[in-house]
Amino acid sequence: MSEKRSVLDRASIGSFVALGDSFTEGLGDETSDGMCVGWADRLADLMARRRSPVPFRYANLAVRGRVIDEIIEEQVPRVAELAPDLVSFCAGGNDILRLGSSVDRIADRFEEAIAELSASANAVLVFTGFDPRDTPVLRRLRGKIATYTAHIHAIADRHGCAVVDLWSLKSIQHPSAWSEDRLHLSSEGHRQVALRAAEVLGLGPARNARASDVPQPPVRQQLQDLRWAKEHFLPWLGQHLLGRAPDEVLEPKRPGLLPL
Repeated sequence: MSEKRSVLDRASIGSFVALGDSFTEGLGDETSDGMCVGWADRLADLMARRRSPVPFRYANLAVRGRVIDEIIEEQVPRVAELAPDLVSFCAGGNDILRLGSSVDRIADRFEEAIAELSASANAVLVFTGFDPRDTPVLRRLRGKIATYTAHIHAIADRHGCAVVDLWSLKSIQHPSAWSEDRLHLSSEGHRQVALRAAEVLGLGPARNARASDVPQPPVRQQLQDLRWAKEHFLPWLGQHLLGRAPDEVLEPKRPGLLPL
């Protein structure tokens, strides 16, 4: 067992920095005034409650739409400045969806980031890809995402990182775990990821796994898939091919490591 993993198992985490893209920013889990919450905020809240009355500090540097090179350039160096007990790193999903992208090259960049983060934080938490089996269009990339997931497991093993395996997480395979766009988790999905991350960190067992829905009749499901592709996937794809949308958030929502 690596030194990094043994530190994770027994340490009392007093500070947490989250890095990544829309998944970690919390897109799909918005409050009534439009503010993103997300699994990282929810996990930070769980950790803060366990440390009461000792102050718990939390930063979220994630920005929607970011590819792995941008995350490494903009967010990873900040971790050396902040020196948290725990850093989470989820990156590469936007790269995988790009035509012609190389899984091996993305994985190499992922490992470079993990090596740097491991030198700056006591523990590193990483996430695999989702299984897109039930998502139209994206399921064509299932093999590519599975390969990247295998890379992440291998990298985590080499560097002693904790892993949240989203591929095998049954509770987010339920439709209620996803937003209408099927590209981002819903509030329920973010809650389930936070619970699973807490379990991986030794903060308690995950709860409330959801059973699968009764399948829709094939014709109805095909009509729903076509409507989804027209209303959500194609506009999203166009934005990513042509550049970021004008109203996209370009700054992290919680850039400082501050008491929660």
